[in-house]
Amino acid sequence: MIKREKSIELLNKAIAGEMTALNQYMYFHFLLEDMGYDYLSAYFKRTAIQEMMHVEKFAERTLYLKGEIDMKASASVEKIHDVEAMLEKAEAMESETIANYNEWANLCGADADLASKQLFESIILEEESHQDHFDTELENMEKFGDKYLALQSIAHSRNAVAAAGALSAE
Repeated sequence: MIKREKSIELLNKAIAGEMTALNQYMYFHFLLEDMGYDYLSAYFKRTAIQEMMHVEKFAERTLYLKGEIDMKASASVEKIHDVEAMLEKAEAMESETIANYNEWANLCGADADLASKQLFESIILEEESHQDHFDTELENMEKFGDKYLALQSIAHSRNAVAAAGALSAE
């Protein structure tokens, strides 16, 4: 087996970026859940779980190439409390990831590592889906303003009341 140092380096960069994203998105999940924005909170949590699955895929490929996995995030969590700023940060992170993975897929292909190239390409599709969703949420906030978040808060309250009623009926 040929040890592909460049691919291993790029896979570890991807792991670091995915670790940063999953930490940032879980932070947003916790804050949004506390604010009563159940829909956005759940979406950030699901996205963080998908990012964790990306880490796993990149790590498995790194090990196959006989590389060492570097499990460090590329950046610290940013303490953002404004919902619109959270969505802007998430959209920007996804945009940067898509650009990187496109470049890195080409570099792996040029180094005759088509499997790593295909891995980056397959994950690009998922990252584009995340980016599209965050962009749609930003458009909704722009279109509907504070009413958009108020509707989520009302839904949270209704769910809490329904859950309390179900508990008291037992």
